[in-house]
Amino acid sequence: MKPICFIGARAGSKGVPSKNIRMISGKPLIAHTIIKAIKSKIFSHVIVSTEDKKIASIARKFGAEVPFTRPKKYANDTATMEDVLLHGLKKLYSLGYKFDKCVLLDATVPFIRIKDVEGSLDLLQKSKFGLVCGVYRQHLNPYYNIVESNSKGFLKLVKPPKKKFRTRQESPKVYQLNGLTVLKVKEFLKNGYNLSKAQPYQIPLESGLMIDTEFEFKVAECMFKDLYKL
Repeated sequence: MKPICFIGARAGSKGVPSKNIRMISGKPLIAHTIIKAIKSKIFSHVIVSTEDKKIASIARKFGAEVPFTRPKKYANDTATMEDVLLHGLKKLYSLGYKFDKCVLLDATVPFIRIKDVEGSLDLLQKSKFGLVCGVYRQHLNPYYNIVESNSKGFLKLVKPPKKKFRTRQESPKVYQLNGLTVLKVKEFLKNGYNLSKAQPYQIPLESGLMIDTEFEFKVAECMFKDLYKL
């Protein structure tokens, strides 16, 4: 049974207004993820969950299915992706869709490689657990150069180590989550998003770029233009 692809896209972006449908490399941002998912032929369905009519229209134009409208309570700043996914998967089952695995792709991470989606699905198949998360090695490190303010307003490391590391390379490896999540649906519906049982699948840094700011949008524009020649 083929997995489904699930893309969540709401209208109320704060960092980059309307970023899901903002034009980049000649197409709305969300279109790049939709097209890639459809061309991969991995999925039985490419689903977009949104509360916004304009996003829904654009999603359909580029070949995705929008079989339901996301309730407003799952489209505000307090709703988590877990909330959105739980609602969406249950709704799809109620509409008669048949699937046992789901690949969550983020519309704001347009450079995820299909070979990494396939690799994540292979890892999920071999795993006794039901969740695989794409990650990339992060050079910003809470043991070495990520700080916060203490109660007196002075700086301290987020994770003070027992011994001081001379270099970042000596510090424990840390990773950043990105827009690739692969899961076994029955286990997810039963246990929710349990990160402590998730296995990592490492991807390249450049394919994990997530667009949350205007600066990152400009970086993505440069990547489309100079690296991907699109």
